[in-house]
Amino acid sequence: MDRETAGNVDINGNCADWLGGVKDAFANNFVANNDVGASVAVVKDGELVVDLWGGFQDVARTTPWERDTIINVFSTTKTMSCLSLLVLISRGLVDADAPVYKYWPEFEQNGKEGVLVRHLLSHTAGVPAWDVRMDAAELYDWDKVTSLLATQAPWWVPGSKSGYHAISQGNLVGEVVRRVDGRSVGKFFAEEIAGPMGADFHIGLGAEHDSRVAPVIPVPPIQFGGPNGGEPDRNSIPFRAMNPRLIAEQSWTIPWRRAEIPAAGGHGNARGVALAQAAVSHGGSLRGVELLSKKTVDRIFDVQAAGRDLVLGIGVTFGVGYGLNSPRNPISPNARVCYWGGWGGSLVVNDVDAGFTMAYVMNRMGEGTVGDDRAHSMLRAIYASLG
Repeated sequence: MDRETAGNVDINGNCADWLGGVKDAFANNFVANNDVGASVAVVKDGELVVDLWGGFQDVARTTPWERDTIINVFSTTKTMSCLSLLVLISRGLVDADAPVYKYWPEFEQNGKEGVLVRHLLSHTAGVPAWDVRMDAAELYDWDKVTSLLATQAPWWVPGSKSGYHAISQGNLVGEVVRRVDGRSVGKFFAEEIAGPMGADFHIGLGAEHDSRVAPVIPVPPIQFGGPNGGEPDRNSIPFRAMNPRLIAEQSWTIPWRRAEIPAAGGHGNARGVALAQAAVSHGGSLRGVELLSKKTVDRIFDVQAAGRDLVLGIGVTFGVGYGLNSPRNPISPNARVCYWGGWGGSLVVNDVDAGFTMAYVMNRMGEGTVGDDRAHSMLRAIYASLG
């Protein structure tokens, strides 16, 4: 294991010589981009070719970030819950083109009979949040939040446009997993994906892992304002979709850790994120375990929505389970790239064309809702190394 110093920060782990640029970019984040504690990992050709960590777990910089330090990664969790449902699709147990009510009969209410499984996986279902104003703590009651989603009407014609389902996607996707398999999405993920892949990632964290958790270092809460900073339109989709309103400090609490919040509550490190996802970039299989058929990997790239997202307000292209590389939001020179990131800066990228998965997680949150340039600097270094 290597150990170097960037500024006053120790960088530990391993990095293939030909990917030295990734190590340099990772170290530079501590010097120039104010990282406090972080980890980055790359899996290529079935091997963990980058596995680096460094910095500190706390603002006071008293507790080193260790090899097994884990942290809440917010929306990067979505890639894990969506992958779980894709595994069931690959096994022929779920049809992506079937109506959701085929697996969840109560969902066929108030105009949702046309919501298909692939709509849940692409933020096009029209159920981006709850009609009833929710307290964040209510997310801990799975039956309550899924029952409410089952009864309400869609906010737009399902399948017609995307509108980021920031929290509700995890419950929608997770309930289909539960109805089909019988296990919760957290348990399914643990037993069918994380376990076989040796991935240190958890949707619902057990008490035995509490000592390894680094708290996120928050940014100010997301604010929603009207034109020119005026009062927000409380009837608009973006305002209504911020329900419940989360603060990052909620992730410090034990109830949040224990609950299965499959859109935002996952805990892991970059190594765990990369190993859990790398089967996608490796044709569906990793470490002798097939998670997805080639047909299912191809289906990820079936564009479901492309244009201005009704909630995020930016141009996004969604496939089945992931955001996709696109001219309006390019993250790669390659076409077959799927990704998503988390509030504050975490990111996972699966490049099927180049055959690698990169993941980055950190504690100091940036301003972005689904990632920022700290991760992209390392992604650019990978492509530079690939030539």
